[in-house]
Amino acid sequence: MLIADAHCDSMLDVIRGQRHLYYCSKHGHVDFPRLKDAGVKVQFFALFIESIYKPSGSLKRALQMISAFYEEIKMAGGQVEHITNLAQLEEVIQNSLAVGAILSIEGGEALEGDLRVLDCLYRLGVRSIGLTWNQRNQIADGVAERETGGGLTKFGVEVVKKMNKLGILIDLAHIAERGFWDVLNLSAKPVIVSHANCRCVFDHPRNLTDEQIMALQTTNSLMGITFAPEYISERPDLESLVKHIDHVCQLTGNADCLCLGSDFDGTNPMVPGLEDVTRLPNLINNLEKLGYKSSDLKKIMGENLIGILKKTLEDEQ
Repeated sequence: MLIADAHCDSMLDVIRGQRHLYYCSKHGHVDFPRLKDAGVKVQFFALFIESIYKPSGSLKRALQMISAFYEEIKMAGGQVEHITNLAQLEEVIQNSLAVGAILSIEGGEALEGDLRVLDCLYRLGVRSIGLTWNQRNQIADGVAERETGGGLTKFGVEVVKKMNKLGILIDLAHIAERGFWDVLNLSAKPVIVSHANCRCVFDHPRNLTDEQIMALQTTNSLMGITFAPEYISERPDLESLVKHIDHVCQLTGNADCLCLGSDFDGTNPMVPGLEDVTRLPNLINNLEKLGYKSSDLKKIMGENLIGILKKTLEDEQ
């Protein structure tokens, strides 16, 4: 089964000097050897800009993390291939023994209000950007500012258009709801909410309403189901996580707008049964017990995410 995951924060451990991803570790949730053992074919590596680097210093921190990412890839000795275009994606899926890595940035404050920085980040290999984290930035309001009703700024509108043009996947995780609707109405390409669950199942501000979920379905966009316990239930376990997946499938009538957005290494501990990436078969087994067919499991576990990448990434320019 083709497995792809839209979000992990493992580069935080690297930049903080806690471990390297090219070694198999007993620490953290993801490293390159464990990804390969788990059968993960494509993994998004988010560069999370910590709050101490906001608003000043966000770009510098992003560049430091990009440099560290390239060093990890180099030291991996062929275990991982950095995907930047459609041809590389196809090669990884069809022929390569390596894990494909998509470089993403969690927080558009890294642009520091300048579209030319977006061009530079593209040239450095960034292929997905979360427009906000929880706070307000130059692009839009994050979810922590939702009471203001703020959406995309004028700069944010230009960022969305430019990301569409370049072939950078727009990530709406953490954005306030007004901004969510602004982007869906504006974007010429499908978007992703890389890691969130269902507010109807568990009422958390980071989770999506049924209306938002249906809008993702209508626009051929995706929702990445996250394993982070705080978004699952008051007593999170695999069964309560699966309820979020099942809710989306029942609401939309199919599994077409779902993918994985684990948030591995973004919180600790993870939901029991999914303690690290090698435990992904436990999720598959629980969905099979509910009667999910192989065709739907394949969509959720990887096919949908690969599909949106194919619609987003451009041929080598």
